[in-house]
Amino acid sequence: MNNYYDAQPWMKRTLFAAGVYNLLWGLLCVLSPGSLLTFADITTTPVASQLWQCIGIAVGVYGVGYVIASYDPYRHWAITVVGLLGKAAVAAGFLVAFVEGSLPARMGWIVLTNDLIWCIPFGIILWRAVLSYHAAGSAYVMPEADDPLRDIEANTSQYLNDLANESPQLVLFLRHAGCTFCREALSDISKQRKQIEETGTGIVIVHLGGASEEDDRFFKQYGLQDVPRFSDPEGRLYRQFGLDLGGFSQLFGLRVWIRGFIAGVLNGHGRGAVSGNSFQMPGVYLYHRGQILGGFRHDHASDRPDYVSLAQQVRRKQQPALA
Repeated sequence: MNNYYDAQPWMKRTLFAAGVYNLLWGLLCVLSPGSLLTFADITTTPVASQLWQCIGIAVGVYGVGYVIASYDPYRHWAITVVGLLGKAAVAAGFLVAFVEGSLPARMGWIVLTNDLIWCIPFGIILWRAVLSYHAAGSAYVMPEADDPLRDIEANTSQYLNDLANESPQLVLFLRHAGCTFCREALSDISKQRKQIEETGTGIVIVHLGGASEEDDRFFKQYGLQDVPRFSDPEGRLYRQFGLDLGGFSQLFGLRVWIRGFIAGVLNGHGRGAVSGNSFQMPGVYLYHRGQILGGFRHDHASDRPDYVSLAQQVRRKQQPALA
């Protein structure tokens, strides 16, 4: 079984350490507020001491939450979210107060150790929890022995190897139907279809949606309703061809946002509701007789392959025989 998407031991240790740290720091604030106020270069007054003790109690309560979260980081993700938001808010508040001159620079050391240094591991834990959620129920947590090439049929009642044994196939793996880049890819394939098929290459689409009338209407918009399509909501064929779930920069980086604006708004491809695993990365492969002759694996969801150039590789390669 694939345990890549399971919570890692360092996550549990980090949350437990954060919990212990918060409890100890909160206890120090309650028992000896003056020492911390003196360290932070803040004048010690009865009001300041009482306020610092209240802060210590709140920090200690957070510590209890982190200890609880450490037993199952993904299940208790909400505690980590609250903690991350709180730490980010404190850091931002200190920055504003420091610029205005109402808090001394030495207070920054407390903000650094109490808040900033924990933001990075907390953020990573939350991102991995999101990935784990999107991997749940998909091929990425199935046994590696899974064989979708023998199990999944196209809407034409054919298997991928049957089609590829007859002629080379340009296998297009899409993201979810609401994705701007999925729509752009279908538009490109529709426009380049004649050139692709002139190379002797067929076109096959693998998508995350179902085999419904709504899906039929979606592909009909691009004149591709007669193209063999494989419905693969669990991502089994995606994994078979080495396509994984995307990372943060691959899905949400600045480059993706810029291309999304160009493709979705300026070029009119728009976007729709998420239908399928929105973290699935796309790709396109030239597949013939059980062999991958060429392909394009997206580095970013926004990448735009040259489909015609890929199909033309058929003429430049010697066809391998079936084993």
